[in-house]
Amino acid sequence: MNLPNQLALFRILLAPLMLLFFIERDLPIFEGWHPTWLDYFAALIFVIASVTDFFDGFIARRWNQMTKLGAILDPLADKMLVLAAFLGLMYLDRADGWAVFLILSREFFITGLRVVAVSEGINVAASFAGKAKTVIQMIAIGFLTMQWMFGDILLWIAVAITLYSGWEYTRDYFKVANK
Repeated sequence: MNLPNQLALFRILLAPLMLLFFIERDLPIFEGWHPTWLDYFAALIFVIASVTDFFDGFIARRWNQMTKLGAILDPLADKMLVLAAFLGLMYLDRADGWAVFLILSREFFITGLRVVAVSEGINVAASFAGKAKTVIQMIAIGFLTMQWMFGDILLWIAVAITLYSGWEYTRDYFKVANK
């Protein structure tokens, strides 16, 4: 169990903790807490998880510690974090249900396509749009969590980039698969 895999596992554990701060606001442990503090803690957990996402990939590449387990854990942790954030934000009525549905549908579809690609020995690298999608989703989640202006606009920008990057990934897969 190398450091990148440990960071991915840590991120997997942070996802339900963040969701707890979003949807279990009536728990006795939160009695007397102002809802804003629950938002702050959810945002802090999200930032910590996002930072570990950067570092697990960086360390794995830099120290040549890429493993099959890491290839499974890293995207799983990413999806769990995004799922927890968007479900929590939808629960709090801060994220549009259609936007969340479109983003999560794309994520599940591309995850399935990646499984197929790996089983066929096809490597389709993440594109610039895929990396931009992740950054815009993270920014949108932060803005929506903190209830800052333009969070809803950022969410729809994230939807557009998410769908575009999904189309790009699908197109690239079929280019390679049909050779």
